[in-house]
Amino acid sequence: MRRRLINSTLAVVLVVIAVFGVSLVIVETRTISSSAQESVDSEAVRLVSIVDSRLIGGEPVNPDILAEQSGAKRYALIEIPGRAPIEIGERPEGSVISGVAHGERGETVTVQESRSTVTREVGRTLLIIGAVALLAVVAAVLLAVRQANKLASPLTDLAETAERLGSGDPRPRHKRYGVPELDRVADVLDASAERIARMLTAERRLAADASHQLRTPLTALSMRLEEISVTDDLKTVKEEAHIALTQVERLTDVVQRLLTNSRDPRTGSAIAFDLDEVVKQQIEEWRPAYRSAGRAIVRSGKVGMRAVGTPGAVAQVLAALIENSLMHGGGTVALRTRVIGNQAVVEVTDEGPGVPDDLGARIFERTISGRNSTGIGLAVARDLAEADGGRLELLQQQPPVFALFLSREVRSRKDKHDEPRPVR
Repeated sequence: MRRRLINSTLAVVLVVIAVFGVSLVIVETRTISSSAQESVDSEAVRLVSIVDSRLIGGEPVNPDILAEQSGAKRYALIEIPGRAPIEIGERPEGSVISGVAHGERGETVTVQESRSTVTREVGRTLLIIGAVALLAVVAAVLLAVRQANKLASPLTDLAETAERLGSGDPRPRHKRYGVPELDRVADVLDASAERIARMLTAERRLAADASHQLRTPLTALSMRLEEISVTDDLKTVKEEAHIALTQVERLTDVVQRLLTNSRDPRTGSAIAFDLDEVVKQQIEEWRPAYRSAGRAIVRSGKVGMRAVGTPGAVAQVLAALIENSLMHGGGTVALRTRVIGNQAVVEVTDEGPGVPDDLGARIFERTISGRNSTGIGLAVARDLAEADGGRLELLQQQPPVFALFLSREVRSRKDKHDEPRPVR
């Protein structure tokens, strides 16, 4: 590209020099020739006037006197009727420029100058014009090189940026070049880099969320299958198989939910559902794991509530809270349901040490964990809750109390089971 810019600029300059240079040479040649002719004619007129004045005064006319009075430096031939021709100066050789003048007494003065003098003057003029043209060409080349570098360097930078994007480095450069067209390309590349960065972040987030969210259902399913493999009781096999199928359905819902959230975290499919069923399902699913750890999981509070949300998402949120209590808490884990205004609240608490003071406000941030865990579970749970129009909060740090707030479906008739009662 640099070579093309330099060649094109140089071609334009050469064309301009050729057009204007030739015209200038023609004009200057004609001007010099006309000036030489006028100078010869003027000298002839001056000589003839001197000859006339001397003839009228009866004074002698000879070469020395005429040369002294006229100051002539060119060759002159003076022809006076009845006298011998008088010559002044040295006769030029070759092509000459002649000027002729006639006097009142019939005399004729012819002044001649060699055309080589005009040729030398024209040559000096051409030399000056050529030198100016050469300077113009040099200046044009320097300007073309500078302009080519100014345009080619940004294009090289833009090409490197595009290559970095293609190699998986989506960092925008935010570099501008002062050329509107190039700056527009840089804006587009930076915007593309930001979009690619967001896409890569979303993909990595999906992979992390999937590995975390699928681990618990797969572990529970594995436990059910192990129980089926070691028992000979047909009734137990059927019960465990039914529970395993339920867990497979939940696992499918988890995958679908993760894919939906990866496309748009705000997307939800909220419906009115029985909150008791979801809480009961989670308690049954997690009871074997707590029994194996020598701990208990219980439920209390208001029953018969219907909340607005996505049952699968609510189950995932509760599973994240229950798993968090299993890993980081201690003692009995309690799920308590209650009503605050038009919201249904599910609280999860345990008897463990709680959330450290330095993590309280940041507990829902990704990669934040009190122990050697991924720090993803609570962040995913919060995103799932917000996607259904709810919210997940830490109400108390010691002992820990996490609360899931959901919109409540208001019934037209008063529920007969408004009074809270403990359920184990």
